[in-house]
Amino acid sequence: MKIERNIYLENTDLEVALKGYLERFEEELENKAVETISVMDSLGRVTAEPYFAKYSSPNFNASAMDGIAVKSEVTYEAREGKPLTLVKGRDYKVVDTGDPIDGDYNAVIMIEDLNDLSENEVQIITPASPWQHIRPVGEDIVAGEMIVSANHKIRPIDLASIINGGVIEVQVYSRTKVGIIPTGTEIVEPGTILKVGDIIESNSRMFEGLTLECGAIPSRYNVVKDDYEEIKKTVMDSVEKNDITIINAGSSAGTEDYTRSIVEDLGEVYYHGLSIKPGKPAILGKIKGKPVIGIPGYPVSAYMVFRSIAQEIIMEFMNLPREKPVIVEAYLSKRVVSSYKYKEYVRVKMGKLGGKIIATPLNRGAGVLMSLVRCDGILVIPKEKEGFEASELVQVELLRDFESINNTVVSIGSHDLVMDIINNHIHTTNSVMDLSSAHTGSMGGIMALRKGECHLAPIHLLDEETGVYNVPVLKKYLSGADVTLVKGFGRIQGFMVQKGNPKNIKSLRDISRDNVYFVNRQKGSGTRVLLDYRLKQEGMDRSEITGYDREMTTHMSVAAAVSSGTADVGLGVYSAARTMNLDFIPLAEEEYDFAILKEEMNNPKMKIFLKVLKSKNLKDELRELGGYTFENTGKVVKI
Repeated sequence: MKIERNIYLENTDLEVALKGYLERFEEELENKAVETISVMDSLGRVTAEPYFAKYSSPNFNASAMDGIAVKSEVTYEAREGKPLTLVKGRDYKVVDTGDPIDGDYNAVIMIEDLNDLSENEVQIITPASPWQHIRPVGEDIVAGEMIVSANHKIRPIDLASIINGGVIEVQVYSRTKVGIIPTGTEIVEPGTILKVGDIIESNSRMFEGLTLECGAIPSRYNVVKDDYEEIKKTVMDSVEKNDITIINAGSSAGTEDYTRSIVEDLGEVYYHGLSIKPGKPAILGKIKGKPVIGIPGYPVSAYMVFRSIAQEIIMEFMNLPREKPVIVEAYLSKRVVSSYKYKEYVRVKMGKLGGKIIATPLNRGAGVLMSLVRCDGILVIPKEKEGFEASELVQVELLRDFESINNTVVSIGSHDLVMDIINNHIHTTNSVMDLSSAHTGSMGGIMALRKGECHLAPIHLLDEETGVYNVPVLKKYLSGADVTLVKGFGRIQGFMVQKGNPKNIKSLRDISRDNVYFVNRQKGSGTRVLLDYRLKQEGMDRSEITGYDREMTTHMSVAAAVSSGTADVGLGVYSAARTMNLDFIPLAEEEYDFAILKEEMNNPKMKIFLKVLKSKNLKDELRELGGYTFENTGKVVKI
């Protein structure tokens, strides 16, 4: 067969060629193959759907220290200069870190704070506060919380969290199969005794390694000599058996460079010749709906084209994000305090606002594995430093690709399960974008918005004077800012109690009874504001409520406290109660909205958020969850 000399089709920019090439596979990329595998085998794979915890972690109240478990009320008389003697069996029991704390005890005293008098007696000089040094049920993961979203690459820390959450199987995108065909009459296998003109074949081994780094499955063929029909036969076999085919060498303009002609013979060539050096002779084609890529034979050219083109295609087919850890400078959204005795690693969420990167510290508890799952980077506090101030410029080691930080919408404010669900829908429609949620309460969100440290603030603040949600508060605290309020959802707040309502709680008055233990939300949260407003209406004194000062930062944490029995009742949203299988006594319907600086409304990331907010799929999922209404969802209110 006579083969005419190749001619480059064009000299295309790499970015243009890659974009145009991917567009040829829109249908294939929208219908990626998935498979169900054991969580144990899921490291490095990409989830095809979100996964929620089946169990809380820990699933019992556990000692956080070595020491003794006590009833806190027994220790209240302990003072420096007036030590209190405790008797084993009567006043305390010995516990090690991780031991269950049963219902008879509600605090742990560290062994370092004990003065042993005998085998059965100890002295203390400081009283124990309720629930000190006890890891509550769900400190790390609360049953029903989302552990990882769809389109999430599973890392070792994710793996541990998924297992802790009781999930044993996950649905992931199938590993892409990559056929690798080395060609050339002068090419010989490693171990061959070389003669003049022989070249040891090594590019395909490099491609195997790069393919494995992507998490894909390489399938290397033996070297095929420069014979048109033999190469064509091998290419046809690879296309039948693999998802992507790589042909190495033969892509240039020599008389024995057959790659372009073979791809045209079996399918179609879209690009032949890129404006990159090295790597110009690359060929991008399609055979039977599958990518076929011709890569030049020179090793550096081969590496550059594989990394720039083939690897990108492989990652797209497997929904893999690019990971390029780097040190960046960021402004802290809130103060972090540390002891000068230790070098501390603080997990942070990050996002870019107005040309600067904002880092929001996450839960710093040693047992909170989910803070690593959620974080974007690590802020190191040196041993000799006692922390950083809010708005201070710090250095952060990224754990995610910087582009993903740039594509993050930063949300600071009120907590609701809806934020996790919105984030999952964002991932489903745009896998490179993320929603970073820091739960500081509604007032914390308003303050962050005022300082320009977040794109949006979820809020549900009731104005005591007017009984109107959100608008009066925004006018009060953001009067000098150009702010827009986007209506979110109506949601039901009420009392979460254990199944069967054993304490027979029916009204607000009931939470002040002597035998009822309450768990509260943190100061500044809209739920706390609602509670205080209702207490004032009823003429009730907060000091009458046992547990009023015990604070949780999310509705799910409140639900977990009630579910575990460390509290009888807590105020929260219906969806959290339903998720934790609790009974629910409605108290009020409130408005959960989003305060956004007007200048951010045209931000492409914000437009994606708002599109998801108004989507039918989101509303359908929230209806199934229960406790939400959508009368004004997406409506823009000018302040």
